[in-house]
This record gives sequence, structure tokens and C-alpha cells, in this order.
Amino acid sequence: MDDAVRAGLSGAADTALVVPVPESEPVIGDHRRQFDVSAQWGLPPHVVVLYPFVPPGQVDDLVCARLAEVLAGEPAFDCTFAETAWFGGDEVLWLRPDPEEPFRRLTHAVHAAFPDHSPYRGAHGDPQPHLSIGTRRLGDLAGLRAAEEEVRRHLPVTTRVDRVALMAGRRDPGSWRPATTFPLGG
Repeated sequence: MDDAVRAGLSGAADTALVVPVPESEPVIGDHRRQFDVSAQWGLPPHVVVLYPFVPPGQVDDLVCARLAEVLAGEPAFDCTFAETAWFGGDEVLWLRPDPEEPFRRLTHAVHAAFPDHSPYRGAHGDPQPHLSIGTRRLGDLAGLRAAEEEVRRHLPVTTRVDRVALMAGRRDPGSWRPATTFPLGG
């Protein structure tokens, strides 16, 4: 494992595999910083592939090689985020990816290769792919509804999904950072 990956994992308590969606930053970035704890921790706008992933101290050359092999077997794809949605009625505001099936395939492929690491520790069964904007835990419903109205005016957001990032960090402000990325197949 190269020094840059080691540095990205250093001091981290958790890892996550995510698809960064930088194209969404101008549309949802301010709202995420206000309403989404993962933004406060330093995670970019993203769709989760697998969280939690392998503990940072157990990420080694074999884990990275297996992950690279699995992800290279999944094709790159284009994705559009054209609508907002809510979890829990009005608890969590998010963007729906279209198509969502390729994200599900990524999660299933990685979980099959690393069966000891279930998505969200198995708390959500087959998790819904999504790009979080915010939660009522960090704000009020009126603020989230206003964010939703503003975000809708700037949709759709489109992106090319051609890689997955291994991120590492703690539940501390600004602590999450990329350790490495893995390209998807052509």
C-alpha cells in the first residue's frame, strides 16, 4: 500500500466507500453544511456504496487489490439527480439517483466480496441509494423545506460515475478525507 493511502487512513476510526458527486456541490453544498453531519465531518456530496467498510487498521494491499478487482468488474454509468425525496416522512431530505440500480449493484458486489461488512451494519436491509441533503436533527422542518424548494429550482444534476472513493475519518469536524479511489470498468 502506498504512502498516500496510509496517510489517508492515519488517525481514522471508520472507512466508507462512496461515489462522490462534486457536480451537486453548487446546488446542495450550503444546505449540506447546515443540515448534514457528514458534510460537517468533511465528506463531500456522495452516494454511499458501503458504510462502514473495513476498519482503517485492516485496510491493506490485499483489501485494496480485492476491492479494485470487484469495482473494475462494474461498468461506469451516467446518473441524474432530478428529484428530492424524504426518509421518515419529513426527517431526512435527499436526492434520488436515476438510475439507482447501478448503485445497488455496486453495494451488492462489494458486500459479496466483504460479507463481514454489511451496509449500515444491516440496519436498513437493502438500502435506498441516495445523496443526502440534510436531516431535521440538525435543523427545523421549515429550514429543510426551504432548502428543498431552492434545490428543486437547480435540478437536475448530472454526473458520470466512473470511480468509487475509499474515505476515512472520525466523527469529528473536518476529519474525513479520501484515502484512494478505484475506477469502475469501462
